[in-house]
Amino acid sequence: MHRAAIIGAGHTPFGVLAAGPRALLAAAVADSFASVDRNFERNQVEEAYLATLGFGGWQIGNASTVLAEEAGRVGIPVTRVENACASGGFAIRAAVRAVERGDRDVVLVAGLEKMTDVPNARRRYWLGVSGDTEWERLAGLTFAGVYGLLASRYLADHRLGPEALAEVAVKNHENGRLNPNAQFHKALRREDVLGAPRVAEPLGLYDCCPVSDGAAALLIARSDIASRYTDTPVYVDGTGAGSDYLAIQERERFTRLDATRRAAEEAFREARVERKEISLLEVHDCFTIAELLALEDLGFAGDGEAAALTLSGATRRTGRLPVNPDGGLKAKGHPIGATGVSQAYEVFVQLRRQAGARQVPGAERALTHNVGGSGATAAVTLFSVG
Repeated sequence: MHRAAIIGAGHTPFGVLAAGPRALLAAAVADSFASVDRNFERNQVEEAYLATLGFGGWQIGNASTVLAEEAGRVGIPVTRVENACASGGFAIRAAVRAVERGDRDVVLVAGLEKMTDVPNARRRYWLGVSGDTEWERLAGLTFAGVYGLLASRYLADHRLGPEALAEVAVKNHENGRLNPNAQFHKALRREDVLGAPRVAEPLGLYDCCPVSDGAAALLIARSDIASRYTDTPVYVDGTGAGSDYLAIQERERFTRLDATRRAAEEAFREARVERKEISLLEVHDCFTIAELLALEDLGFAGDGEAAALTLSGATRRTGRLPVNPDGGLKAKGHPIGATGVSQAYEVFVQLRRQAGARQVPGAERALTHNVGGSGATAAVTLFSVG
C-alpha cells in the first residue's frame, strides 16, 4: 500500500548564489507548483513544512512563516523541522504522515539553507552546532575531524587503503557533471583526490562536501487522489527514522551508524519490499567515508564490504546499484536543510524518466538516506512508480 505520492517537485541550483533565502525558497516552491501536470492551484496546499537549520542565524525563529508567505498560503499551519542535516528527511516523513492519516490532501515540503554569506569563522561555528557542543567542539573537534576519525577507524579495522574513498569522490563528480543544478561540474581523477591537501586525515579536500546555498520543494498528496494531478506520481511506500547518541564517544561503535540502521529497518518493514528490488540510492555522502558507511548500515553491503563494492564499479550510474546519480552532497552541494528534500527531488525525476543525461536505466524503486550531524539522527524513505 502506498503511503503518499509526490505530484510535483522543484529545485534551485546549488552553490554560491547571489539570491537570498526568501528568493531561493520562492523559486523552489514556484518550480514545484509549475511541475504539476494538471488541475493544481496553490490554494489546494493545506499545510506546509520547512526544513532548515537557520545557518548563520538567518530568521532563526519562526522561519516557517516565510514559507507560507512565499507559497502564497498565509494562514495555513506551517512547521519548521530542524534535525541538522537530516531536517529534510524528517520533514518529508511528517508530511507523509499527515496525508496518510487523511488529515490533509496536499502538503508542501520545502528545504532551504543560505550558507555562503557569512565569514569563515562563523561558518565553522554553525557547522559545529549539530554535533556535541559540550565535549567534541570545546575540545576542538571539527565536523570534518569527526568523520576523519570514522574514516581512520574504518580503514584500520578492515586493513584498507584510501582508494575506495577516492572512488566515491570520482564517481559523484562524474554524476554531478550531468546535473545542471549541481555546484561542481569538475571531473576528478583518483590521483587528484589522493593527492589533494589534507583536511582531517585520511580525508582530503575532495573527500569533503562544499558549503552551499539552495532550496528544494515537494508537493505530497494522498496516494488515492494523486491521479487527479498526474499520470506518473512517485509513491512513498515506507518511511523510517532513528536516533543515536549525539557524541560519537558514547556510541558502541564509531563505524556503525545505528540511527541509519533503525531508520532503514522501519522503512523496509513499512514498504514490504526487499533490498534487491531497489533501483537506485540517494545517500548522505557529506564526506566520502559516509557513503561507504551508508551502504553497510542500509544493508546493501556487509561489514567492511562497501569498499570492494564501490571499487568494483557497482555503485556507478550504469552499475547494478547506482548511488547518488545526481552527484550526491559531494558534487551537487549540501545546503543543510535542502539536502533531504533534494534527494527526493532526484528520485522524482529519476522514476519519472526525466533525469536527462544522468537517467538511471529502468529505475522503478529508490531509497533516500538523510543523516543529521555525525549520525545522531537519520531518515530513510522508500519510493516507487506505477
